[in-house]
Formats: sequence, C-alpha cells, structure tokens
Amino acid sequence: MNYQEILEHARTCIGNYCKACPICNGRACKNQIPGPGAKGSGDTAIRNYDKWQEIRINMDTLCANEPVDTEFKLFGKQFRYPVFAGPVGAVNLHYGEKYDDESYNEVLVSACAKAGIAAFTGDGTNPDVIKGAAAAIKQAGGLGIPTVKPWNLETVQEKLALVREAGAFAVAMDVDAAGLPFLKHMTPPAGRKTVEELKDIVDSCGEIPFIVKGIMTVKGALKAKEAGAAAIVVSNHGGRVLDQCPSTAEVLEEIAKAVKGSMKIFVDGGIRSGTDVLKALALGADAVMIARPFVTAVYGGGVEGVEAYVEKIGAELEDAMSMCGALSLGEITRDMVR
Repeated sequence: MNYQEILEHARTCIGNYCKACPICNGRACKNQIPGPGAKGSGDTAIRNYDKWQEIRINMDTLCANEPVDTEFKLFGKQFRYPVFAGPVGAVNLHYGEKYDDESYNEVLVSACAKAGIAAFTGDGTNPDVIKGAAAAIKQAGGLGIPTVKPWNLETVQEKLALVREAGAFAVAMDVDAAGLPFLKHMTPPAGRKTVEELKDIVDSCGEIPFIVKGIMTVKGALKAKEAGAAAIVVSNHGGRVLDQCPSTAEVLEEIAKAVKGSMKIFVDGGIRSGTDVLKALALGADAVMIARPFVTAVYGGGVEGVEAYVEKIGAELEDAMSMCGALSLGEITRDMVR
C-alpha cells in the first residue's frame, strides 16, 4: 500500500469534514469544527504548514558516501526515526464513524510500535478513552505516551494510575487543551495551570518522564522547566485553540536556544514530510510529532496504512539527510537550512 492508495481509501470512510487531501495544509477544512480545521478563521493551521515550506534546505554532497543513521533515543527507548504520532481525540466526531477513540488508539499504538516509532494517545471526557489507550499501550509493551488533559490534580492522579499499570515509558499533558470549548466549565475542573499546580502533577508521576505539550514561548518553556518537565512540545494544538497564533516553525528556534540540553524538545504543527523533519531538527528540536496525517493513515489503511506512512516519512528524512551531508541525527546542524 502506498500513500496515494491510503488517501483514496480514506476518502471512502473519513466523514464529511476531512477531505484526505494530498497535502494536509489546513486549507480545505479551514475553520470547520467539528472536523480537523482550526479555530476562528483557520489561519493558524494554514500558517503552521506554510512556514515550514518557507524554510529551505542547503544541499551538500561533498561528504562521505556512507549509510545514514536515523535512529533516535528517548528516555531509554530507541526508535527508528525521531517521529511520533500525535494525540487525536473524538475521531468519530471529527473524522467519521469507522473508528472511535478506543479502536483508533488500538490500531495506532500497535502499528507505530510495529513500525519502530511510538504514538501519543488522546484523552477525553469519557473515562473509557484513556482506559482503552492504556490497554493498547500495555499490549505494545509500554511503547506509547498517554496524553492527559489538564484536569484537576485528583483526576490526573486517577489517570496516572492507568499510565503506571500500562507501563508507559512517558506521559504527557496537553496544557494548550485549556482552550478547547468542551473543557470549559467542566466538572471536575480543567484548564490552565500555574507552575506550582503543574509541579504537583509532575511530582505525582514519580519516575515516569513528564512531557508538557502546548509551549509557544520562551517564557512558557522556562515555566515547564521550573515545574520539572522532562520534555516539552512546541505546539499550538494545530490551531484549534487560538486564532492568529504564530506558527511553531516561527518560535521553535528561540525556544530551543533557551532550554536545549535541559529537557527534550518536540515540535508539531504542519510538519508533513521527512524534509520538514530535518528542518525542525536543524532549528533545535530533538523530535517531531505529526497528528492529522496519521488519522488519514489509520482510516485509509489501518495498521498497514500507518506502517506505509511511517516508511514514507522515514525515507524522505533519510534522503534529505544524505543530500545535506548528515550521516546521523547528531550531525544535523543549523547551517543546513535557510
């Protein structure tokens, strides 16, 4: 199965909103929510994609003609590529009834583990969502990262018990989800966190590395560091929580300069090719997350679709690295992009 076949199959079952476009750039779905679109005018999702395309690659083939190593290590685990599937929730609402969150995560987690990477899983108001995600991660030997919504401490601790039982090698919280309409006025309460509140949550994780998703400023990155986070995700939630937000490509480098080496740095938002992955790493990221295209891969081909998509991104990354003279991820440097 190739990527074109995945898209064609996805269009038969992915619902009325997502168009399974050849390039997922936020334009066809724009401000459609429900659906994969962004908030308000839809500008932020489009900007996420466009800004990566403005960054160009500097070719240099005067280098050793040796195999390229794309392997990436994170929290004691080794992966084929520095690429992770991002968390997506309410898939039956936004993408079509072929899957619900539980069945989607079951396919995604197992397929990513089989392909040599790992998936972040989502959370929701239905407690069965994270239960199903935890079960899928446990079945995959702990190769998955549950992403918990910014609930109150008591609720988070209840969900962390599932994370521990699953043996997940890390856990995340998408603090930017505070801007999602369904989280407002929730019981139990959910929303923005102070540094002190976030530190209490990090402490509750014990030895499990904690990842804060939704960082868009140096100030925010330093707050996450102060709270004890092991990693951050530079992310604007795909444009779904704040209109007129800068793209992740525009803020990544300054954030990386501020905290590089003190915590791992992920970035998401409009990354759609292996070449984009190289750009992100050159600007200071350790790894990337891709969300919407993995939904298309699951709907269009299940486990086989995910594996084919991972192979596509991996091959593009390997080719870009070889044409820039980087034989390993550690050899990707800032001067390889402009």
